[in-house]
Amino acid sequence: MKNLSKKNLILVSFMLFSMFFGAGNLIFPPFLGQSAGNQTWIALLGFFITAVGFPILGVIAVAKCGGLKNLANRVNPSFAIIFTILIYLSIGPCLGIPRAGSLPFEMVVAPFLPQEYSITLSRLIYTFIFFSVAYWICLSPGKLVDRVGKFLTPTLLSLISIVFIGSIFKPLGGYGLATGEYLSSPLAKGFLEGYMTMDTIAALNFGIVIAFAIKSKGINEEKGVISTSIKAGIIAGTMLIAIYSMLAHLGATSGSVFGTTETGAETLTNVMTYLFGKPGVILLAAIFTVACLTTCVGLITSCSEYFTTLNSRINYKTYVRILALSSMILANMGLSKILAISVPVLNAIYPIAIMLILLGILNNTFGGSPIVYKLTLLFTGIVSIVDAISQSGIKVDILVNIFSKLPLYSQGLGWVLPAVCGMALGLVFKLIKNKSSKNDLAIQDI
Repeated sequence: MKNLSKKNLILVSFMLFSMFFGAGNLIFPPFLGQSAGNQTWIALLGFFITAVGFPILGVIAVAKCGGLKNLANRVNPSFAIIFTILIYLSIGPCLGIPRAGSLPFEMVVAPFLPQEYSITLSRLIYTFIFFSVAYWICLSPGKLVDRVGKFLTPTLLSLISIVFIGSIFKPLGGYGLATGEYLSSPLAKGFLEGYMTMDTIAALNFGIVIAFAIKSKGINEEKGVISTSIKAGIIAGTMLIAIYSMLAHLGATSGSVFGTTETGAETLTNVMTYLFGKPGVILLAAIFTVACLTTCVGLITSCSEYFTTLNSRINYKTYVRILALSSMILANMGLSKILAISVPVLNAIYPIAIMLILLGILNNTFGGSPIVYKLTLLFTGIVSIVDAISQSGIKVDILVNIFSKLPLYSQGLGWVLPAVCGMALGLVFKLIKNKSSKNDLAIQDI
């Protein structure tokens, strides 16, 4: 078989959408809308680049290469091992999965628990049930398309559609004025907010899961897998843009009614209560839980598949058990501790992931030259890692003072110019090497 049926293509696209769309994807767009006000749509353009564009390109790049490790190998075998493990650990059991498991409880369950209830015990019970369901779904990766695409994604889309339709019949208000950084640089601020979805990093994991899902439907040729991944990515990306636009609009119109809130979850809670009363909180809890569950399933599956390749003596199902249990334990640390760790880690890794994906997509245009990969990621990584170290509270004043002179550094995009310079320098070295090789051949012919 060379092409999936339309039905199976839609199911794979639904599966990809639901793996991307976790709780972070729910809370950041409405908060962006509320903060950006009349600059919402400009900010959303930046958000779409890092929260939709690069994640879809990441899925395609990984599908073309046959896995993240193969893509990272184009830089260096040592880099491939270190970066791949770091990506899988950060997006998986050390950060991404626990965050997805704790977010729905912290945001829409804990605030409404009676005072006599223990938060610690309640969180433990919630996460136990949550990760037990995720564990069961992950046990059969070949059935992911059916379980996620047929049931969980339509459920999620239906719940979100109910909210948006409710806002049409009971409008909130008009767009307010932009605040903070959205007032001076809405595009750049929206671009950086897209980091927090973690989807570009997740895409480097999900690419192999999508490829596996496509193969399970009878597509075995490499070209067929790649072309189907591209189609599924476009469909999933279109869905993400539509949902993000709805949520940002809700956030933007809520500002004039509720004022400024501290988090996107609070914004959504206010909106849901306004639209549906107390039952709206239950609906929001259901949306958060389903969104986080589908993301956890994708992350546990992709991480388990990868770790199996590192140590085949431990089978896939055992890794699923290990990841589900360890993630449940870490989720009980509490959301605030997890988020405190996530921001500097994401600021260090995200620019490197973005440039690796871009190079993977453009690979044929520069002949896959290793020197282009190496210099681009070296220049990118130096700035992004120093910036992340500084944000974590470790003093590196000398380097920060130097890098602060870079364009866009104050907006968190100081790595962009070094990345471009690294790529340009790599291309120059490639041309010099090619010219030298041609001269050597000419001398041999003489």
